[in-house]
Amino acid sequence: MQRDPQEKDFQNHIIAELGKQGWLVGESREYNKKFAIYEPDLWAWIEATQPDKLERLKTRGASWREDVLKRLDDELEKKGTLMLLRKGFQFAGAGNIQLSQAEPEDDRNEKVRSNFEANRLRVVPELVYSVKTAENSSFTTATDNSFNRIDLVFFINGLPVATVELKSVFTQTLEDAKEQYRTTRLPIDKARHKEPLLTNKRGAIVHFAMTEEEIEMTTKLDGQNTFFLPFNQGNNGHKGNPPIANGNQYPTSYFWKIVCQPQNWLRIFHSFVYWEVKRKVDAYAEHHDDSRLIFPRYHQFDAVTKMLSDCKAQGSGHNYLCEHSAGSGKTSTIAWTAHGLTKLRTSTGDPYFHSTIVITDRTVLDAQLQEAIKQIDHQDGLIAAINNEDKAQVGKSKSQQLEEALLSAKPIIIVTIQTFPFVMEAILTNTSLNNRRFAVIIDEAHNSQTGSTASKLQATLSLQSQQEMANLTIEELLEKIQQARVQSKNISYFAFTATPKHSTYMLFGRIAENEKPQAFHKYTMRQAIEEGFILDVLKGYVPYETAYKLSGESVDNSHRVEVKQAKRTLARWANLHATNVTQKVRFIVEHFHHNVAHLLNGEAKAMIVTSSRPAAVRYKLALDKFLAENPAYESYRTLVAFSGSLSGSEVKHAEDHNTSDIFSFTDENEFSENSMNLNLPYNDLRKVFDRNEYSVPCILIRK
Repeated sequence: MQRDPQEKDFQNHIIAELGKQGWLVGESREYNKKFAIYEPDLWAWIEATQPDKLERLKTRGASWREDVLKRLDDELEKKGTLMLLRKGFQFAGAGNIQLSQAEPEDDRNEKVRSNFEANRLRVVPELVYSVKTAENSSFTTATDNSFNRIDLVFFINGLPVATVELKSVFTQTLEDAKEQYRTTRLPIDKARHKEPLLTNKRGAIVHFAMTEEEIEMTTKLDGQNTFFLPFNQGNNGHKGNPPIANGNQYPTSYFWKIVCQPQNWLRIFHSFVYWEVKRKVDAYAEHHDDSRLIFPRYHQFDAVTKMLSDCKAQGSGHNYLCEHSAGSGKTSTIAWTAHGLTKLRTSTGDPYFHSTIVITDRTVLDAQLQEAIKQIDHQDGLIAAINNEDKAQVGKSKSQQLEEALLSAKPIIIVTIQTFPFVMEAILTNTSLNNRRFAVIIDEAHNSQTGSTASKLQATLSLQSQQEMANLTIEELLEKIQQARVQSKNISYFAFTATPKHSTYMLFGRIAENEKPQAFHKYTMRQAIEEGFILDVLKGYVPYETAYKLSGESVDNSHRVEVKQAKRTLARWANLHATNVTQKVRFIVEHFHHNVAHLLNGEAKAMIVTSSRPAAVRYKLALDKFLAENPAYESYRTLVAFSGSLSGSEVKHAEDHNTSDIFSFTDENEFSENSMNLNLPYNDLRKVFDRNEYSVPCILIRK
């Protein structure tokens, strides 16, 4: 089959552009298929950065190269390319042999800087990779697929990290490139030959399907089960890439101009890519670890890189609003941002931020963030999570834990929304922290109330009562701080939200040319829908109307209230009425049972998003009663998730006395996640939610 000339031109253009950035261009004949190593670069890297270790390796005799390759191969099989690229491997008599050097945080160590600049980035076109071909034979003139050539393969110091299959839109599509990976780029072929370059974990870390217009990627080749994710910039809020502009010859030029820029390319593999490990429970209640390699989507890499670059240029005291939709991978983006902020230093080693404080509104997200950051950086003592579950912090209040973490300059401090006011109280009132700089990352700042009564902060902001303090959201609290003119220039805020309000833009946005505040970075809901990460709920929207009538009696003018407040109160009264709740519960369960439960191989789940914590409690109670009274649904279990606790008086409705015993409880009753999720197999709600019986519905609070 003759090579498509447009595809060949595309390939040559990429190679030429990479060469301008300092990439080396290799030849297939130099590639060792058996070990999936570009040998010349491996030896050149060790000689340039570890000459003493190279001399010790040579003392092993004529077979020293083969001995090193075999040892390296064993370690790659056990630990994978990513781990060895970052940590190196042990070899008897030579110690630890480093395989790459991450960019140093500052310029104090000339040797580290020199090693970083010695990294050898290489692209090899038309790589003949298959172990089935003759050992190290060259087939660069082959014109068919019998020799298993890959269009482009990228190496760091001889280790393969990425492959690319190119297609030209003039003759083929992106789907053709993806299908090529699924059908002919097999880690183990039909004859059971194992291809080390394509083997999950041991071989290349990421595989790109690319045309002149679009890019998709996968971190695991698995035949027809291979799943690709978009790696596009987005096009004015939609999927894809912008049309050609600014002298670019191709819409996908950002790949070789930005992503493959040597500094960025090395940063991706040293600071972004990580293994996500989740504990799963199958249909037979068997536990197993499900791991997958996380490679950043383009908007994630772009957002984190731009925020860190701006911090370096501007210093502390600036705000960043990331308007990232559901489906954007926000947890990973926050983890990468937090980790990157801890690494920002001046050339002399001074940190831009002494601590990065991450505020979450859910303890589940708290745990997810900790796990993600730990996977990115295994450094001990990197994270301080302010909670009551750490055995090392037994007997200490959260405010004590927080004060110790701030004073000791813990790199990353994770707190819940309820603890955040104490963070601001400490920063604004503790004189020992006056000269410290802080980065504060906030997830959905406008959603939940802090519920806090930080007395010193209350006095600082001249608030009238503890209740006024407790009712503030994070966003409202920060507005009060601004109004009180006690805002510190030593704090930078990084706000992540899918649904910014006007106040969110005013507080965290950057003033644009039209003098209106704008998000620093965007990943829109429309793009997430078009890329398949979330569903367009409006396509399946079925309204469930709530009807109520107001009494026709005359209204005493002395008791008139503001219209907006009245409407909210009336709507809440109607929505939380027992009749309304029970009718909706019946509809939800029956709809799930008949239309949804069979999907995803019978593992489908449902979620109810309520407007308030009292609503979540009432729906949970109604659901449990309905399921108990209907044997057809006895296999379903429910979970509820919300912060803090509520008293019976906060959950009660004025008309509950006219209903059945479903809502019969006293004002002193207490409702919390623990009291409402009884007899769970685990304490961790994430693990419980993974079990098949917990199918309908999980109630999530979102105001």
